[in-house]
Amino acid sequence: MKLLVTTIYYPPRLGGIENHVYYLCRGLVKRGCDVSVVTSRTEPGSSRREREERYSVERLPLPGRNMPGWVVNAVASLAPAIRSGWNADVIHAHTFQSVLPVLLPRLFRRTPLVVTIHSSHFLRMVKKPLWRKVFRLLLAPADLILATSVELADACRLVAPRTAIEEIVNGIDTDLFKQCEPSVKRKEGRKILVATRRLVKKNGVRYLIDAMGAIVKEVPCDLYLAGIGPERSDLDRRVDRQGIGDHVHFLGGVANRKLPALLSSADAVVIPSLVEATSLSALEAMSCERPMAVSRVGGLPEIIDESCGTLFRSGDPDDLAEKVISLLQRPAEERAAMGREGRRRVTGRWSIDALVEKHMAYYERLCGGKGE
Repeated sequence: MKLLVTTIYYPPRLGGIENHVYYLCRGLVKRGCDVSVVTSRTEPGSSRREREERYSVERLPLPGRNMPGWVVNAVASLAPAIRSGWNADVIHAHTFQSVLPVLLPRLFRRTPLVVTIHSSHFLRMVKKPLWRKVFRLLLAPADLILATSVELADACRLVAPRTAIEEIVNGIDTDLFKQCEPSVKRKEGRKILVATRRLVKKNGVRYLIDAMGAIVKEVPCDLYLAGIGPERSDLDRRVDRQGIGDHVHFLGGVANRKLPALLSSADAVVIPSLVEATSLSALEAMSCERPMAVSRVGGLPEIIDESCGTLFRSGDPDDLAEKVISLLQRPAEERAAMGREGRRRVTGRWSIDALVEKHMAYYERLCGGKGE
């Protein structure tokens, strides 16, 4: 089977969408598919083109992560998308920004089109009347829409009520993300919290920082934050105001291959998001057998309950602190059992193999049951 995949973001950029598409594409290649990826070039050191047997990546300019930048990238992507998609069996666009370049092969060749909606940005934008009209136009040609949470699926139904819409959770490389030798040296008498979050408003890291003063008074611990973003200066000020600089450690961007050792260092992993689809970061931590403390928002309650973690009110540092303190005060064996339950869930339902199997079934159904 020949596939064209378009995505606004792709490695070496770090993030949930990027990893989802990367692992899916590599899994499809292992299944014998020919995969062509058309994406953006966001990292200065990334190559314009990558080619190997059955797999190619082409990166086009993205001058900004905003509407003008998306439009420029879509226009630049038109020619390679047409070239790769003209004889494709299936076209798969990840994120609404990646639909426009594939419309010509979809409309003129009648190639089946799948669109996956990942981002919580979609949830905010779909509330605006103008954007609802844009989304209706962009998603109308889709034969199937996949959404990475129930909340996103419901939002898609508002703008594409006649299109088949299914929920699908991100997949995790469970061979990479598994419990291993910790990379963080524990300070004597302190527990370890880890959060792998971009430092942007929607990820709610400031509420975790605001909660840390209360947490360290009850349970001596250190917080290790992996991520970069525009909120860093504000977070530094919040740390200084509380006088907890000895307990909060900013690690910057951490490469994917190093995350399992960081996660394995944690007594608990915290996801304090204000909005969230299905969190790849949460699934990665669960796959490493870590107990979770997550905000009760978006797709997080769909994958985490009290058997593998705890949930707190989004945007409420007091409730966050209370729930994290309670989690850290549980017996070590109880937290270990929660971690094992998280790993069991991920390997059974959200592994890369399971993700690829589901997508192959979707593609074959759209192609009338034909295989490769």
